[in-house]
Amino acid sequence: MYIELSKDKRYYSIGEIAKAFDVNASLIRFWDSEFDILKPKKNAKGNRMFTPEDVTNLQLIYHLVKERGFTLEGAKTHLKEGQKKTLDKFEIIRKLETIRTQLTNIKNQL
Repeated sequence: MYIELSKDKRYYSIGEIAKAFDVNASLIRFWDSEFDILKPKKNAKGNRMFTPEDVTNLQLIYHLVKERGFTLEGAKTHLKEGQKKTLDKFEIIRKLETIRTQLTNIKNQL
């Protein structure tokens, strides 16, 4: 799951995040309470506002839990033991997915 982040946007609402991941906002709230790497800010009304870094971490959590089938405990352990290594691999996967999409678009135009 790759989400294109806007360079102009500093914060994303929980609704925007849930829609982008095609999940319920309650799942995002649950992951926020379960994973220490998520640190959304809260506005005056108490609504969570996610930074681009939080979105990247959510993409990583989504990848581990939904795409690779990790349990929550397994994902937490994986993130704690090798967060830098995991993030590097995830960045490579994201870049490859982007390249595949671009190549598919080029192929469709031929």
